[in-house]
Amino acid sequence: MHIKDIQTAIAESRTSLGIELGSTRIKAVLIDENHSPIASGSHAWENRYENGMWTYSFEDVWTGLQDCFQTLQEDIYKKYGIKLETTGAMGFSAMMHGYLPFDQDGNLLVPFRTWRNTITGKAAQELTALFQFNIPQRWSIAHLYQAILNEEPHVPNICFLTTLAGYVHWKLTGQKVLGVGEASGMFPIDSQTNTYDKRMVERFNQQIANRNLPWKLEDLLPQVLMAGDEAGVLTEEGAKLLDLTGTLRAGVPLCPPEGDAGTGMVATNSVAPRTGNVSAGTSVFAMIVLEHPLSKLYPEIDIVTTPTGKPVAMVHSNNCTSDLNAWVELFDEFASLLGVEMSQSKLFEVLYQQALKGDADGGGLLAYNNVSGEHITHLEEGSPLFVRTPESRFNLANFIRVHLFSAFGALKIGLNIIFEQEKVEIDKILGHGGFFKTETVGQKIMAAAMNVPVSVMETAGEGGAWGMALLAAYIRQKDAYQTLETYLVESVFACGQEKTLAPDPADVAGFALFMERYQKGLAIERTAVEVLK
Repeated sequence: MHIKDIQTAIAESRTSLGIELGSTRIKAVLIDENHSPIASGSHAWENRYENGMWTYSFEDVWTGLQDCFQTLQEDIYKKYGIKLETTGAMGFSAMMHGYLPFDQDGNLLVPFRTWRNTITGKAAQELTALFQFNIPQRWSIAHLYQAILNEEPHVPNICFLTTLAGYVHWKLTGQKVLGVGEASGMFPIDSQTNTYDKRMVERFNQQIANRNLPWKLEDLLPQVLMAGDEAGVLTEEGAKLLDLTGTLRAGVPLCPPEGDAGTGMVATNSVAPRTGNVSAGTSVFAMIVLEHPLSKLYPEIDIVTTPTGKPVAMVHSNNCTSDLNAWVELFDEFASLLGVEMSQSKLFEVLYQQALKGDADGGGLLAYNNVSGEHITHLEEGSPLFVRTPESRFNLANFIRVHLFSAFGALKIGLNIIFEQEKVEIDKILGHGGFFKTETVGQKIMAAAMNVPVSVMETAGEGGAWGMALLAAYIRQKDAYQTLETYLVESVFACGQEKTLAPDPADVAGFALFMERYQKGLAIERTAVEVLK
């Protein structure tokens, strides 16, 4: 579109806005009628480890959102000479799961407990047995039940329980709702009714009946909505909360808030059976849309849903690029001492490309990227670790390569269950997120890890915020496209370009050797966690 056309589209509200609160960045993407990004904004932030908990403060949430929106406005004004006063639709997504309990006055009862915390082992184990359905430690229901088991004093005062995306949406619209994909990270969803599994809700209430709590579970959970449903409008208070300049007007319709897993599926057109995607950033997760239920319960596999309620096998690893990012920062510091000026994006590109020159197996090196605990490898806490032997081929290429391998180490253990034990078949895997920003490298590493062709779309770098903008746009297109799947295939991705790389047999064999070391060496990682904590 020409600049004048974009100016008109913005002025006439023929745009859609998606904002996602990721682990290290809050990002906003404004798209036009052709679903193309026309402006963006961002804000960097980090979680904090306070009193034994990984958390973000609400002050950081709102100052981050406000700064992100301000940088979006600045980008729009710089490019088109106008300000964003309204948009056709908007939506908010965030890191899934976690624990945000509120009292009757809307006060947060305990600091936000994020997905990264691995403190709910007993609760997750008991609920998995009770439901005969895998309940991961990071799910909201596991956090709630653990708080009950711990007899935490805030529990009787809970009146509302939600996720970060649900909280932001509530404050901007007044609506206590969640998209079904996000809701499936709070409590199991019945894909026949597309709401919380009634039988499991009843079992939970029976399980806690002797606690004499003044509420039942169904009283606490947000209402579940489907992709395409309208989920309220931006209120006057919400507009002022998001845009401190007062330029943004109230009345914008919002779509249901979703989690980063759901927006990743949308952004990669992976919402139909036999499709899948891998989102790789601070954490990494693979989403495989199922044709049939798995044959049995696996503690390594979460069953969640697409934004339309279809069952998805999810393998989630808490740790992906955080340790690798720390090493890149170290190289950046060294470059600065030498007086070498290089942007961080260029530094990532140089180091990632160097990894392709390494030995197929990483030269006998070994790394663990466990900044936090990891349920797949049964680690309650993390301790980043790099190990080599006198015989290892220790050079820069192998060093970076083995850290890229480590980013997929825990994930690979879970994926083996889906593909090797359950014999699930998929037509393609799409990658997105920061791991794939450097052309080719991320794809080659993931193809080696999964031994399937890996595709990356041109929009891979836009990630979940773009996926959220598409979900916002869909509420205006639902009458024309009866399903989200049809809308994505026929409207959004009809002319989309993607680059596909087949796995290199040498890389596959090399990654397999690395995984043998990785699994044997877990005893070293466990010892490090125990000795150093």
